[in-house]
Amino acid sequence: MTKQAQGRLTGREPVSVVDIGSNSVRLVVYEGLVRAPTVLFNEKVLCGLGKGIADTGRLNAKAVDGALAALKRFRALSAQAGAKTMYVLATAAAREAANGSAFIAEAERLLGVKVKVLTGPEEAYYSAMGIISSVFRPDGIAGDLGGGSLELVDVRDRTIGAGITLPLGGLRLSDMAGGSLSKAQKLAKQHIDKADLLTAGKGRAFYAVGGTWRNLAKLYMAAIHYPLHVMHEFEIPVADAVPFLKRVAKGEASLIEGIETVSRNRQSLLSFGAVVLLEVIQKMQPRSIVMSALGVREGFLYSLLPVEEQLEDPLISAAEELATLRSRSPVHAHELAEWTGQVMRTMGVEETDNERRYREAACLLADIGWRAHPDYRGAQSLNIIAHGAFVGIDHPGRVYMALSNFYRHEGMIDDALSDEIRALAPVRLFERAKLLGSLLRVVYLYSAAMPGVIPRLKIVPDGIGGYLFVVPLDLADLAGERTENRLEQFARLAGRPMRTVVATL
Repeated sequence: MTKQAQGRLTGREPVSVVDIGSNSVRLVVYEGLVRAPTVLFNEKVLCGLGKGIADTGRLNAKAVDGALAALKRFRALSAQAGAKTMYVLATAAAREAANGSAFIAEAERLLGVKVKVLTGPEEAYYSAMGIISSVFRPDGIAGDLGGGSLELVDVRDRTIGAGITLPLGGLRLSDMAGGSLSKAQKLAKQHIDKADLLTAGKGRAFYAVGGTWRNLAKLYMAAIHYPLHVMHEFEIPVADAVPFLKRVAKGEASLIEGIETVSRNRQSLLSFGAVVLLEVIQKMQPRSIVMSALGVREGFLYSLLPVEEQLEDPLISAAEELATLRSRSPVHAHELAEWTGQVMRTMGVEETDNERRYREAACLLADIGWRAHPDYRGAQSLNIIAHGAFVGIDHPGRVYMALSNFYRHEGMIDDALSDEIRALAPVRLFERAKLLGSLLRVVYLYSAAMPGVIPRLKIVPDGIGGYLFVVPLDLADLAGERTENRLEQFARLAGRPMRTVVATL
């Protein structure tokens, strides 16, 4: 009899989502229906259901056969992965084609569940929910570009505006324009000019959702040698995006360095995606383009959660899960998060809401590399955190969390760090990462990564401009030359004199 791997969280029941789009059909199996779901299995097939629909009004017959074959396999894969519940969503092509209802009926027969055919406003709504679920306090316009349509919707924190659907999906635009990029530009401009909701996004973020736009960003990353290959919340200033998009919109994608990173099946739609995004930028005038790895699927699952779970912080939830799976003591990780917050407040180190979240998550993740060889714990922790499947965090925040834990293991030595990674964090976060890493180096020598000690340690003002590190009398034997050396290092970074005292508390 086999047991579930200890690398899996207990009490989770896998759930699968099948997404029948105009270009691709995809199965994603998640570990459970939770605030920060982890993907157990992910497979897509580029069927091109919507190809030719602008001319014929029907789903492509060959694509239908391919999609149905994929759905049959997806049902078996979902069961094999242990999913007890399957949700099936269908978008533009299936709802608009004359033979769409017949295709859906056959899909339901093969899958054994009801297919939810989303309306345009529903697509926009779930896309917005995907942004809300994965971006901390979003403020901008979400745009989900599929094969058949473009959904636009205003998102401000948890408030969702009325969404609209435009017939500008990559496949449809290519068909309507007869493959001509100049004609595609005119068609895109014609529709985008009428999308007045975009004008409310001036100076805010544009959240780009969908495979074509993600592949555009992937190409841009390769072209500029961006060091952190994580798509979610990768942010491109408009001033940098426009020249790149203009090249792609002219059909020059194949000449751009890094084009080999984009699959050949995706390359054909890059120019049409660039055409649409340029028109969105022209109409909206956003401050930046923010890529989202989450969209309709994740937004739909998020909508199923109770409100109290929706309000949980996905970054903290994911960090807690990783602490449970990989640290020596999750309780100790929580003690670190609370205690370091007290220290920051005592020492007058101000934190924004985001900086507080990053620090707490960094503390929860501070022990995930303990099984690695001591010489590589810092590098392994940095890589796991910087490249982890976290949401609710931007790239500078990732680097802050990763560097904090790198310094916690390696000390304040920068030699092993690439200049490119360091440059992704602004000076303030870079300095905070060193400060937090240095503080963690002190307290780990007292706690030995086990709970119960850290809450009893105190850092208090000494009344003459410095601070005292107060150790209870019964823990005095834990103090020593090594702890003093690390405390001195922390004091230098904090810019305050500090000394250890043993006291009866």
